[in-house]
Formats: sequence, structure tokens, C-alpha cells
Amino acid sequence: MITFGDVARRAGGWLPLIGLAGLVGSLGTLALPTVLGNAVDALITGHSRGTWVVAAGILIAVNVVFDVVDAYAGTACVAGTTAWLRDRVVRHVLAIGPARAARFETGDLVTRVSGSAVEAAQAGPAVVTTISAALPPIGSLVLLAWIDLWLALALLAGLALVVAVLRTFALRSAAVMVAYQQTQSAIAARLAESLGGARTIAAAGTVDAEERRVLADLPTLHEHGAGTWNVLARSSAQATLVGPLVLVAVLAAGGIELLRGRITPGELFAASQYAVIGGGLGALTGVFSRLARAKAGVRRVAEVLATEPVSYGTEALPDGPGAVEFRGVTVRADDTVLLEDVHLSIPGGAAVAVVGASGAGKSVLAEVAARLRTPDEGEVLLDGVALAALEHRALRTAVGCAFERPVLVGASIADAVAAGRDIDVRASARATHADEFVNRLPDGYATPLAEAPLSGGEHQRLGLARAWPARRLLVLDDATSSVDMVTEMQIARTLTDDHGERTRLIVTHRAATAARADLVVWLAEGKVVATGTHDELWARPDYREVFG
Repeated sequence: MITFGDVARRAGGWLPLIGLAGLVGSLGTLALPTVLGNAVDALITGHSRGTWVVAAGILIAVNVVFDVVDAYAGTACVAGTTAWLRDRVVRHVLAIGPARAARFETGDLVTRVSGSAVEAAQAGPAVVTTISAALPPIGSLVLLAWIDLWLALALLAGLALVVAVLRTFALRSAAVMVAYQQTQSAIAARLAESLGGARTIAAAGTVDAEERRVLADLPTLHEHGAGTWNVLARSSAQATLVGPLVLVAVLAAGGIELLRGRITPGELFAASQYAVIGGGLGALTGVFSRLARAKAGVRRVAEVLATEPVSYGTEALPDGPGAVEFRGVTVRADDTVLLEDVHLSIPGGAAVAVVGASGAGKSVLAEVAARLRTPDEGEVLLDGVALAALEHRALRTAVGCAFERPVLVGASIADAVAAGRDIDVRASARATHADEFVNRLPDGYATPLAEAPLSGGEHQRLGLARAWPARRLLVLDDATSSVDMVTEMQIARTLTDDHGERTRLIVTHRAATAARADLVVWLAEGKVVATGTHDELWARPDYREVFG
């Protein structure tokens, strides 16, 4: 979990520098009217005014310098905090696992990382800037009281109106900005879905319909955006109207005091400048807007970071053949039961086919076996050790996974197979018959991944090669469904003729693959219907119906 304060404190050493620049700027702003007022009095009385003019020039120069310092420090601070937030969010998304990450749409996560993190990074500078921006109006009130108490009272009456405007703005803007960011994320999520299915959409001729679906919330986004600007415009207009009223009130009181001889012309000039500064409290609407955006950004980032990451134990894996045991495993998704009270023992070194109709729970069983999903009840053991108790590296070295639609990452083909590990890439590729087409690529294994013209089956073979080094358990979730029949038979033969070196859990829809397996696990509606060899189960008509 992360809070607004955590993000603000992350700014570290930049905040004192931003605060110092803001303080010096505020003091300079407050000192300038007094210096100029003294210059006016010197001009009227005929005394030397050169000293005051020089002092005014120095104050202006100092303000310019510290404005530059503030701009640099603010930019550097936000950039550093944004990088930290993005790194933390991305690492957390990877740590929570695919099942929990699925609670967020892909486009929504991208928006939170790219947009919300930037807004949240404004937290520290926004707080310091808000405090710094409030100092000149407060200081002008004090200095007006020092010149003449009636002038301060006139300013105070006007400031009460400005404070009321700012309070209303702060309350309205936060809700509107959160709604805007949420709607923006919904659009981004649908856009990500469309880009993933671009070929299907084009082939179906539904581009126009898809465009309408993606942009369905655009009027709502426009409404929230217009609402944000309306709140800002209304508050700014109200504050701008109050400013001249404050100035008129202070000048009227100052004129009376000047006629009474209680203040000098120079002090009246200074009072008019302080009235402008005090009335300018309305300009804080922009500062409060930045603060509201930062709070909204932190809230959206915190929602991701509040998701509990997958925890790992500290135990090592003892020697063993890769025996897998499911003990009372139940998995739910909201109110839907995906697996129910599964008790299953898989002998080490066996090739096990998992079959069943669509929606039977095959992929969920595979995810639980690979600990890509944590069961709501029960546990899974590998060679007698609960998967949840295993140390992270020990688990991932022992268990490998290949999927129907593998996502390949890395700069080159070799990177995609290695996945950051020190493995024999070519051996894995040869075992999965990926070496055959990789060698035909212009640069072989060094071919840039983005430039490799890969078919669906070739994608699957590289995904299988990536999983191949698993030492105890190889989980394949329909991992050869797009491979041509000859290659699929070659890979299946390699899998089933693994000489008992590790356990292979193969989710499949093909009877031939089930026939070559040592054991078949038959699922229906999240339950184990039966286990046995393919030949034993084939005698049952409902089993044969599984394969159509």
C-alpha cells in the first residue's frame, strides 16, 4: 500500500530546494512593494532614491534566479519520483501474478503506469508549492497590519471570500478528476483489446462497430473533462472578481488614512501592491488543481499496489522425480467455482494428459500446478513440498510453463528463449523442433524478435523451448494447438519419450496426444470425473464425446 505522504516524501532532497526557492521568491515578492514605496517617498521628499531603486533591482534579479532553480528542481523531482513509481508499479504487477493482475484491464494498467504515476509524482512539489503560494497573501496581510490596521481589516474581509471560493474548488475538483481518469482508463482498455484483435476485426469487417465500441465513453470523457475546466473556470472567475474588490477596499481605506496623515504616499503605494498580492490568492486555484490531480493519481496507483502479491516460502526442493499431488484444491472467481475439491496424485516422471470440454477447468488446473494461480482452498505439493513453501528461484527452476498463445519478450530470438536465464538455447530449440525454422532466419538466433516473420505454430514452438529447461514439472496448456500435425507428432513424441526425467502435465484437445500419455485426467465442470489410461477411458461414450 502507498499513501500520498509516501509519494511526497520520496521526493527527498529536492523538496527542501523547491521550498527554499519558493520561500525566497515569496520574501522577495513581499519585500518589493515596501522597497518601491520607500522609493516613492524619497522621490516626493527629494531625498536620494538611488539606494531603493538598486535594492528593487536586486530583489527582481534574485526572484528570477530562484524561479529558474524552482523550475529545474521541480522538473527533476517529478521525473525521479515518476520513474520510482513506474518501476514499483510494474514490479508489483509482475509480483501479484496473472490471476490477480487480471482484475485490471490491460489498457487500464497502462494508463495507471503512464499517466497516473506522472500525476502522483507531483505530490511533493504540489504540497510545497501550495504552502509557498500561500505565503505572499498571508505576508501581505501582516505587512498591511504593520502599515495600518484598517488596511489589514479591509484585506481580511476580501480574503474570506477568496478562501470560500478555494474550498469549494478543492472539494469539486478532486471528484471530477478521479472520474475523468477512470473513464480514460476504460477507453484505453478497450483500445488495447481492439489492437490485440486487429486482424479479426478487419477480417470480420466490423471496424466501424469496433470504433463505436472503443469510443462509446468518449461523450462521458468529454463531460468529465468539461466539468474539470468548468470547475476551474468558475473558481478562477469568482476569485478574479474578488481581487479588484479587495484592491478597491484597501485603496479606499488607504486614501482615508492618507488624508488623516496616518500613512505616507509611499505606504499607500505599498498597500496597493499588497492588496494585489493578497487578492491574488485566487490564483491558487491552479495550485490546488495540481494538488487535486496528484491526490487522484496517488489513489489510482495505490489501488494497484494494494493488491496482495504472491508470497513465496524459503524451502528448497528435495531430490525427487517430480511427483505432483493436489489435496482438496478449490479455486473460485467471484461466485463461480472453477475447480472443486480436487484430489489427485500424479506419479513422478509421468506424461499426464488433462482433457475435458471447454470450460471444464483444464487451464485452471494447469495454472494451479505451476503456481500461476493460488487455490482458495487446499494445496499442491511437488515431491512432498507445498508449492507455496518453496523459495521463488527453486520453484521457477523446477517448473516450466508453455501456453497456447505465448508472449515472446526480448531483443532477439535467443533472448525470447533464454528469458534472462543461463540455459542452452539451441538445445531447447532442437528439442521442440524450433531450431529448424530459426536456422532459416537471416541472422539465426540473433534475428531481432520484432523482425522475425513467425507463424502461430512457430510462436508456440519458441514458447515451448522457453519452458523446456524445467527440471521437475513441465506444464503445457494447449501449447501445440497451432503447430502442424507432423511437427506436433514429433513434439508429442519428444514429450512422451522423456525417459521419466520429469513430469509432464499436458492440457490437450487431441485424442492422439491423450493416447500417448501415461495417464489421463478427465475434468468436467471443475471436478475430476475419472483418471486412467486413454484406452481404459475410451470405453465410456461421454469420454469419447470430449474429443468430438
